[in-house]
Amino acid sequence: MLARVRSVSRRWPFRHAGAGLRALLAIVSLPFAIGSIMSSASAATIVYVGNADSQNISVLELKANGNLAAIDTVAVPGPAKPGGSLPLAISPEKHRLYAGLRNEPYTAVTFDIDAKTGKLKLVGPGPLADSMAYLAIDRTGRFLLSASYGGNKVAVNAIGPNGVIAPAQQVVATEPNAHCIIVDPTNRYVLHTSLGGDVIYQQKFDAKAGKLTPNDPPTVSVKAKGGPRHLVFSPDKKFVYLLNELDAAIYVFPWDAATGTLKKETLVASALPKGFDGKPWAADIHLTPDGKFLYASERTSNTIAAFRIDPKTGALTSLGSTATEKQPRGFSIDPSGRYLLAVGQLSNSMTAYSIDKATGSLTKLSETAVGKNPNWVEIVNLP
Repeated sequence: MLARVRSVSRRWPFRHAGAGLRALLAIVSLPFAIGSIMSSASAATIVYVGNADSQNISVLELKANGNLAAIDTVAVPGPAKPGGSLPLAISPEKHRLYAGLRNEPYTAVTFDIDAKTGKLKLVGPGPLADSMAYLAIDRTGRFLLSASYGGNKVAVNAIGPNGVIAPAQQVVATEPNAHCIIVDPTNRYVLHTSLGGDVIYQQKFDAKAGKLTPNDPPTVSVKAKGGPRHLVFSPDKKFVYLLNELDAAIYVFPWDAATGTLKKETLVASALPKGFDGKPWAADIHLTPDGKFLYASERTSNTIAAFRIDPKTGALTSLGSTATEKQPRGFSIDPSGRYLLAVGQLSNSMTAYSIDKATGSLTKLSETAVGKNPNWVEIVNLP
């Protein structure tokens, strides 16, 4: 009986509290509720689009429902005549953006990203070794790596404390048409492609010195005249996927993390839609963050091919193709894996698609005007 009375007495103040006490509790709880709401509201997702012909960057916010809202358009200072593309790269901390200018004088222009708004603030340009089709930042944020299609080379530039790149400290000659360069998840190895040489280079990366050296073997070959273009690691770090430009083939390579090399391909799929009878011209490749689906764009048919990924083998099962923007050179998938954003070089616009989490199918949500000749998309979650 005594235990029961004590139990009731402990609950009584909260069950039968007067209006004054309830008001006091509400006031005490208010700051925590506001803080939670503000924290949620501040986690914006920002989209950056590199527009080559207008030599600027479109800045937009991707809303939780997939809607896009324009924030700003930022000029990239450089030559009077724009280059053929405007590649972008984001620092690992998501606090800086780099834009590569492909006409002389060749530079990478650094912008600071405002952590609250996502707006860009010009920091300044730094010299590139050539016209670079692809930029990548190593995982320490201390080095910028780049690949030159016309110059047949890759290069490494140190990044200064203020974010501006220094002159190239290493330039490595390649087979014709270097097109892409990526750093592995451990920051110890680098892969880059030669479209004209039909090879993937495998290199070791000294992250302290910022130096590349050949791995063993130094290259991996693909089918002649396939045209290796872009590479991407799977989120689980077990596979590397290659997209060929000239035959639209997608190679599945198991990744040997211990040696930093590609094992023999286990599958070759195609990014071409059914019934295609033109000249292949594939462009970009990305995976959803959960590793369930892969997408690749093809510019002749103006389509995005979708594939389901086998989590054990990395094998691809075709899910068909979706019509998209005219000449879709670039696209990206947001960090939540819910949306895919694709730009068309000849349509000067970007289409947002929702990604079905179960099937991987794309559903068009909206179309938004951007700059002229858009070719690159980066998506960042603000802190």
